Amino acid sequence: MTKQLIVIGGPTASGKTSLALAVARHFGTEIISGDSRQFYREMKIGNARPEPEELAAAPHHFIADRSVQDPLTAGRFAEEALARLATLFQGHDRLVLVGGSGLYLRALCEGLDKFPEVTEQARTQVQRLVAEQGLAGLQAELSRLDPHYFATVDQQNGRRLERALQVCYSSGQPYSSFLGQRPPRPFTSVYFRTHPPRAALYERINLRVDLMLDRGLEEEARRLYPLRDLPALQTVGYQEWWPYFAGDYGRDRAVELIKRNSRRYAKRQVTWFGRGDQYAPVNSPGELLAQLNRTT
Repeated sequence: MTKQLIVIGGPTASGKTSLALAVARHFGTEIISGDSRQFYREMKIGNARPEPEELAAAPHHFIADRSVQDPLTAGRFAEEALARLATLFQGHDRLVLVGGSGLYLRALCEGLDKFPEVTEQARTQVQRLVAEQGLAGLQAELSRLDPHYFATVDQQNGRRLERALQVCYSSGQPYSSFLGQRPPRPFTSVYFRTHPPRAALYERINLRVDLMLDRGLEEEARRLYPLRDLPALQTVGYQEWWPYFAGDYGRDRAVELIKRNSRRYAKRQVTWFGRGDQYAPVNSPGELLAQLNRTT
């Protein structure tokens, strides 16, 4: 049979881990973590890493396997995970990929578009255009240089227009010419997402934060405070502590912000995984397996 990657996405605290474990046990297979917050050894509490008993229930990969000082981008994760999948698929027909970082899941399953390096001259040229003509100038220039992309892009999103023009100026080619040039994957991906009711999800998030605090989240953040400028630590659950440690506000405010920002992060995840119909919503392992059987 064609090798199959069962992809499980969804917002934080929505039950992805238990769902992935149930599916992995059902097929006697292994789990790839695509959660950009769980790669790092030093971030144990604040990223809701699976419990030891969960990690023991099925083989896991890309969990706490590197330092925060060795950041893993989506593109680099895809490269490393593809190599790992090639090995694992030798012993399994199905593997499970789980995580809440939609860009990382997409990078592995579909690949990312590769663009040329933007030159400083191109940045300056675009900045000058913005200063002199504003959004209208960006729109007119991109329409001239790349009408195909201009017809599909959000024409009110100045940052996207700037990025496209930077690529056009740097390469001498239309931005759209770099889109969709992704090598095919040697496996098929089947996508599912958790989708608990919003009120229940927010309640679970608040309870999870309380549990993290009981387990020593503040102490973990204090240990990481000297490394606070690293990209891996610019994330919910950690970045809210830095102003508190600096004396800018109190502990209660830090906790309040962690809960609020966690809910906002979950809302963005719900939006990402709910776009289109790529990710089928499921409520239980049984529902996922039933849908999987209908597609194979």
